[in-house]
Amino acid sequence: MELRELRAFVAVVEEGGLSAAARRLHVSQPALSQTISGLERQLGVRLLVRGSSGVKVTEAGTALLGEARAVLARHDRAVRVMAGYAGPGGGALRIGIPLELPSGLLDPALAELAEAHPETRVQARHLSTAEQLAALRAGELDVGLLRERPAGPEFDALLVVREELGVLVATAQAAELAGPRGIPLDALGTLRWVGFPRAGSPVWYDELTAVLRGHGLDLGPEAPEGQALIADVKLAAVASGQAFALAPRGWQQPLPDHVTWSPLAGAPLVRRTWVVWPADSRRRDLGRFVAALDRSVPE
Repeated sequence: MELRELRAFVAVVEEGGLSAAARRLHVSQPALSQTISGLERQLGVRLLVRGSSGVKVTEAGTALLGEARAVLARHDRAVRVMAGYAGPGGGALRIGIPLELPSGLLDPALAELAEAHPETRVQARHLSTAEQLAALRAGELDVGLLRERPAGPEFDALLVVREELGVLVATAQAAELAGPRGIPLDALGTLRWVGFPRAGSPVWYDELTAVLRGHGLDLGPEAPEGQALIADVKLAAVASGQAFALAPRGWQQPLPDHVTWSPLAGAPLVRRTWVVWPADSRRRDLGRFVAALDRSVPE
C-alpha cells in the first residue's frame, strides 16, 4: 500500500463520497475511483459499498480506516520532526515546477538562495498543479509553483507571475483572423482548441474554458487525463491548420515558419502562477527563496 492510496481512502470515508473527496484531493473522480478499486484488489477485501447516497464503509474498511489514520499521522509527524532539523536551512529544498514556467523567473531566486544558504540542495520536479498540491500535503514537496491558489489556511501563497495569453495558429490563417489589436477569440470558432486535462489544474481549467465558451467556442471532448500539453503537441496540432493553442508572449519554444503567435484582442485570458508552501513551515532557506522569487518578478 502507498501513502497516497491511504490518503485517498481516508478522504472518501471522511467526505462520504467520491465526488467530494476528489475535490478535496484535487484529482478527478475516475482517477480516485481507480485508486480505491486498486487498493481493494491489493488487499483482497471490499472496503466501501457505493450507493446513490454516497459510500458506506464495510467492516474491513472500518478496520483499515483506523490503521490508515494512524499511519498517516505518524508519517506527517515524522515529516514535521525532520523539518525542524532542517528548519534554519540545509538539506534538500524540494520544488515543484509546472510546464511553461517563464524563463528567467527561477534563475535569480536560485542564485540568491545558493549564496545565502550554500548548504541547501535544490531538487526540482515537473508536476501539474494537482500533483504538486498532493505532494505538498504528503510532505513530498517543500514549495510549489501552481496555476491556482489553494483555499484555506493550510498553505501560504504569493502571486509571482501574471501572463496574458495569446494564440498560436497556422501562419496562413493568422493574417485572415487578426484584427488591429490581435485575433478575437470568437474568430477561432472553426478551430479545435488544443487543451490540457482538467485533472491537472481544475480551477484554472474551469476559469479558462468558461471564457472560451463565453466567446462561442465549442471545445469538444476534454483532453485525456495524464496527457501532458508539451510544446511539440501544441505545434503539431496547430500546424495542421485545424487547431489553435494558447501561449504567452515570448513563449520559450522556437516557432516554425508555418506557426504564428498573435495576441488575443482585449487580452481576455490571464494565466497566474503562485508560489505555495505549507503555512507552518519555519525553514529560513524556503523563506529566502520565496522572497527572492518575489523580487525576481518583472514589473
